[in-house]
Amino acid sequence: MVRVGLTTDRLVRAGAELADEVGFAEVTVSALARRFDVKVASLYSHVRNSQDLRTRIALLALEELADRASDAMAGRAGKDALTALANVYRDYAREHPGRYAATQLRLDPQTAAASAGVRHAQMTRAILRGYDLTEPDQTHAVRLLGSVFHGFVALELGGGFSHSAPDSQASWTRVLDALDALLRDWPAPSPTGT
Repeated sequence: MVRVGLTTDRLVRAGAELADEVGFAEVTVSALARRFDVKVASLYSHVRNSQDLRTRIALLALEELADRASDAMAGRAGKDALTALANVYRDYAREHPGRYAATQLRLDPQTAAASAGVRHAQMTRAILRGYDLTEPDQTHAVRLLGSVFHGFVALELGGGFSHSAPDSQASWTRVLDALDALLRDWPAPSPTGT
């Protein structure tokens, strides 16, 4: 029998909140059942297992992040758009560390293709077209931006920048300046192609 008030959406949102509190890796159907003070079996009519729950949290987080990025980037181009996108990722990670971790979950190809991850790539590529980057350089630049944004955020959230001056905000600003300069003057491929 399904407990009154429990829906898949409510469980996924509660799982996302739990991820922010205890860490994404700690989210399980059992932990969620304890949160609602119900038996684990009562949740299986809404989610198949803990992996299904984590996948649904990842999809929710990707959607939330894409919506924020779309709003922040509206009407912007070039460095303004790049900065808006970067700040959305950083702010979301600070506000929702567990959900942000969920956005890094590896999804199967079919799920990934139907997710808001596609919107993330489209928004990033829209920014890069403003820098006159075409393929395959767009793909290289998408990977570079994702690596820099995620690497900086992961180090910052882990306390990696808290031990020295200048503060991380000053570094973040300089990193975005450097990325803008690099994208405006994207290097030609090396003669060997490596």
